Amino acid sequence: MKTTLEELLAFATVMDTGSITAAAEALDQTVSGVSRALARLERKLDTTLLRRTTRRIELTEEGAAFLAHTRAILASIDDAEEQMAARRQQPVGRLRVNAATPFMLHAIVPLVPEFRARYPGITLELDTDELNIDLIERRTDIAIRIGTLRDSTLHARPLTTSRLRVLASPAYLASRGKPRSVAALSGHTLLGFTQPESLNRWPLRGEHGDEWAVSPAITASSGETLRQLALAGAGIVCLSDFMTAADRGRGDLVEVLPRLTADVRQSVNAVYYRNTQLAARVTCFLDFVGAKLSPT
Repeated sequence: MKTTLEELLAFATVMDTGSITAAAEALDQTVSGVSRALARLERKLDTTLLRRTTRRIELTEEGAAFLAHTRAILASIDDAEEQMAARRQQPVGRLRVNAATPFMLHAIVPLVPEFRARYPGITLELDTDELNIDLIERRTDIAIRIGTLRDSTLHARPLTTSRLRVLASPAYLASRGKPRSVAALSGHTLLGFTQPESLNRWPLRGEHGDEWAVSPAITASSGETLRQLALAGAGIVCLSDFMTAADRGRGDLVEVLPRLTADVRQSVNAVYYRNTQLAARVTCFLDFVGAKLSPT
């Protein structure tokens, strides 16, 4: 007897959600219905796919192998449905997008209402990480990466560029004084990134060249945290325009040493795996965001 799509979907959803109860809720089914589907699947395959305890569900070795095939089958069905929908110019399906927290908050989130109005059939799943992720492991369709790309196995689509500036709040400068030279920054509280270290090389010109390596007094893993610290008057920071343009427009942050700041721009790329024709939901998102984001 052949396995059914219902059984495969139940199996994959249990592994995605972590429990039969959560899978039943996600599939809008009963717990007993999902349990019966799993039992039928294991009976048809004549093997145990899952080990169940009172606390967790674990894959057997056979289950891990079969899950990979299950995901491929479900992905193929999704792609087939999307290609049919694309012919009607109505892309559908779940779209998983990953970006660093600041870019997600300041660049992507403002675009979501218009995107959803234009493509109501697409379900967006927005995920944030401060470091690069593995797209396959995290089942991510698109990741937006800022700076130099290092993974040559990924396809990339340039979206925009964003200039780096050295900034501080008026309150901080009023209390600590405005630095007149790069060397004078050593007497100030500098805000920097925990990692990567390259983000702590500021685009300041001098005898050292067009970069100046800072030794931050306060570090954070997220640019958004550093932005909030700068707005609170905690120190001087170097951040990209995409997250600070509105702050500078309101006067909440002002440039420090603008005449000594080199015009350094970070590249912003959407990256994705492309083994076959891109799904319609991926293409329309790339086209939409690419048209909306202009160099800042």
